[in-house]
Amino acid sequence: MSWGSVIFREGGKCMGQKVVVIGIQHRREEADKLQKLLTDHGCQVKARLGLHEAGSTCSDEGLVILQLVPDDPKADSLVDELNKLDGIKAKMVEV
Repeated sequence: MSWGSVIFREGGKCMGQKVVVIGIQHRREEADKLQKLLTDHGCQVKARLGLHEAGSTCSDEGLVILQLVPDDPKADSLVDELNKLDGIKAKMVEV
């Protein structure tokens, strides 16, 4: 059994994966609100990756990618709550 089959299979059945992509404008101003919301929904998030331009110029825009717990009924409400925040656009992708 490969590592991929451990992640994507349960009882020999393929499980749908939910990934949320979050675009952030005005990252410095919105980071606290976004962090609080993600903390409130922390049990739904299996993995999180945050990206922004760093170095000599620190970008005010960012991208966060979340892998959610499969089959969690609260996933849609998380995306709805994210989209209510100013400067945040979230979209769920199922693979």
